[in-house]
Amino acid sequence: MSFDPCFVVPVYNHGTTISATAAALRRHGLTIYLVDDGSDAATATTLDRLAADDPLIRLIRRPRNGGKGAAVMDGFRAAQRDGRTHALQVDADGQHALDDVDRFLAASRQAPDKVVCGVPDYDHSVPRARLYGRYATHVWVWIETLSFDIRDAMCGFRLYPLEPTCQLISEVRLGTRMDFDIDVLVRLYWRGVRIVNLPTRVSYPKGGISHFRMLRDNALISWAHTRLAIGMLLRMPLLLGQKLTRGRN
Repeated sequence: MSFDPCFVVPVYNHGTTISATAAALRRHGLTIYLVDDGSDAATATTLDRLAADDPLIRLIRRPRNGGKGAAVMDGFRAAQRDGRTHALQVDADGQHALDDVDRFLAASRQAPDKVVCGVPDYDHSVPRARLYGRYATHVWVWIETLSFDIRDAMCGFRLYPLEPTCQLISEVRLGTRMDFDIDVLVRLYWRGVRIVNLPTRVSYPKGGISHFRMLRDNALISWAHTRLAIGMLLRMPLLLGQKLTRGRN
């Protein structure tokens, strides 16, 4: 598999943080797809300036806010149309340790058919409710995949091979908001795409912008797990067969 990576960054009202994120990514010399998911005027102006000043930045505009997942999927489609083979998904709010980008790129280059997933190493800034809430998702994902191969299904810092990912996007209606990261990863795993787990530091900057809505997004995530659990039951023979095959190898 060839390896021509890029960055995909969903942006929604991150006008105060996106410039620093783009600057940190720029040094890698790769195309940066900034997907404006219906941001406010101030953020839109910042994005226009970034795109005008840097030939590596490609700005994609959505007419209205559709959610993180919708923005990421638009970025993936555009990257594949441009000939990119892999995309590193990065949040715009400064939570991710962008010093780890080289590690993710190296891991993907060595295993280009796999998804390289960030496994968060949180500092003291993480909200306790968000931290504890993730454990329920961990358990559900282990059930949905009949494995412990996915160590964290909610971290938005991960590198995808675009061919299987865009094929999945074209064939399955995936979650479009905070449920996307779980939905796409479990379904890729069902299709035989393997996972590389990489620890990475994650922080919640003081005054940072979070678009996680406790009631709405927890409801969406719960519904995603319901669908995935049903899907697991339907696929159980296949998943067990995959597990036995990997065990022999």
